[in-house]
Amino acid sequence: MRHNARTIVAVTAALGLAAGLSGCGGAADAESGTVSLTVVATNYGDSVRKNSEGYWDRVALAFGAEHPGIDVDVQVHDPDQVDEKVAELVERGEAPDIVQTDSYSEYAARDLLYSADEVLSVPVQASFVRSLANAGEMDRAQYGMPFTASTRLLYYNKDLFAQAGLEPPKTWDELVAAARVLKASGVTYPIAVPLGPEEAEAETLTWLLAGDGGYTDSTNRYDIASAANVATLTWLKEDLIGEGLTGPVPPGDLNRGEAVEAFLTGEAAMVNAPLSLIRQIKDSSDSVPYGAVPLPSRDGKETPTMGTADWVVAFRNDDHRTAIGQFLDFLYTDKYVTEQAAQYELLPVTTSAADTMRADKAHKPLWNGLDTLQNLRLYPVAETNWSEVATEIRRRIGKAVTPGGDPEEVLESIAKVAR
Repeated sequence: MRHNARTIVAVTAALGLAAGLSGCGGAADAESGTVSLTVVATNYGDSVRKNSEGYWDRVALAFGAEHPGIDVDVQVHDPDQVDEKVAELVERGEAPDIVQTDSYSEYAARDLLYSADEVLSVPVQASFVRSLANAGEMDRAQYGMPFTASTRLLYYNKDLFAQAGLEPPKTWDELVAAARVLKASGVTYPIAVPLGPEEAEAETLTWLLAGDGGYTDSTNRYDIASAANVATLTWLKEDLIGEGLTGPVPPGDLNRGEAVEAFLTGEAAMVNAPLSLIRQIKDSSDSVPYGAVPLPSRDGKETPTMGTADWVVAFRNDDHRTAIGQFLDFLYTDKYVTEQAAQYELLPVTTSAADTMRADKAHKPLWNGLDTLQNLRLYPVAETNWSEVATEIRRRIGKAVTPGGDPEEVLESIAKVAR
């Protein structure tokens, strides 16, 4: 069950006594000889799975047992509350020591954060999956330490494919051909393409990467209206959507939740979705026989796969720097990286944990996702205006693929916001 009110998990070494916020506990720390760290984290739970409080409770208890001079308070908030809570604390001059959320650039730009090499041991920093570590960099310094990762894969209904005599497509031509067969056999959504306002930036990036484009160029600067991106949206508009292969709801009006629901009920034969769809399929009353593969590229060659990540950041507090580093080194041990990934169908953020999960058949549903780790391309979260750009993508991108839409014009309008 999700908790809207914040829950504080306080661990005092060996005793489990509650400790106050570090911003208010300096004098007490000095008198007691202990350091009190505050951590603000995001809740990954839902109505079926346990929320994240238990995870952080276990980490904090185990850490406290090994570090009797450090107290840890963990405050777990729902995703739509974390940023507001952190902003309030920062503005009051009571910034948490550690925050786990979905961005880092705003506070890094204000020079409020430690870089990873200022708090992590060398082995831990070197253990991060390189594509994720690179995405956590701003001005060549890593401020975002990856905490969780996911990727978008093309899920397909094995029964519908078998009945139509189809194999998973490996090129865009094969994708169109398969969608035509599925449509002819009466499938409502041969492939659901959710470009509605719920999360259009994810679906869009998935297709742009498959078409050798993306939101940024090779130097990680915005390149939204590139020729490759225009070509991809033009193909979507004319060859896939224009042929009626994406179902009865125009992609610009179809949200991801609705597309996923269509897949769960057997109305959609294919859909791009995050790894969390595996959990939804497990929890669904209708057991969908599924396969999952990277979205094929135009010509079948390997292209980057769209990925997402959440981050851990460490706010500057020289009195707590050593303790922050000790806690983060502990957090990134294989035990806890693997536990977090496995519980929520996410990808591990260290290479050693990824290797462990790849070798364990218990994690087989995640293997296709694990195979994409080294070639993930994430949102340009190092850009401080990414949230505004993402909002524009959600507002406008569906218009690019309507019958009268102009992909180049729409992309250029979004690019003006990105400048």
